[in-house]
Amino acid sequence: MPTLSDERKISDPALNPGDAPYFEAAAEGRLLLKHCSDCGEVHHYPRSLCPFCWSDKLKWADTSGRGTVYTYSVTRRGAGAPFCIAYVSLDEGPVMMTNIIDTDLDAVRIGQRVRVVFQKSEGGFSIPMFTPVAGADGSSR
Repeated sequence: MPTLSDERKISDPALNPGDAPYFEAAAEGRLLLKHCSDCGEVHHYPRSLCPFCWSDKLKWADTSGRGTVYTYSVTRRGAGAPFCIAYVSLDEGPVMMTNIIDTDLDAVRIGQRVRVVFQKSEGGFSIPMFTPVAGADGSSR
C-alpha cells in the first residue's frame, strides 16, 4: 500500500543547544553528522560531547545522505496514515532512527538502499527521512 508523506503530521523536534547547524543544513537539503577529532568516530544524533570518548572536539560534516535499511516496522493502525519507522545504517557508519516515506510500505526490505529526503514538521523544521533508491531497472534496492 503506497503512503503519501503529506498525510501524516510531523511534530517539531525538541531542540537542544547547539542543534541549529543541523537544522539549518536540513533546511538546505543536507544531512550533517558530527565527527570527533580525538577518537575519529562519527555519531548521530548530534551531541555536544562525543558518545564514544566524551571529547568536546567535534566538527560538523556533510554526509552522502545514503544508507541501508537495518530494520523497520510498519504501523497501520491508530491515528494518522500508515507509516514506516526504521533504523538506517548510514554509509558513514552511524545508525539513525527515521521514517521510510514515498514508497509502497509493503516493498520496504532490510538491506534496501535508501537516500535522505526532508519533510517539513508542523512548525516548518526540515526533518530527515529516507526513501528507497531506485535501481536501473526501476526496482528499489
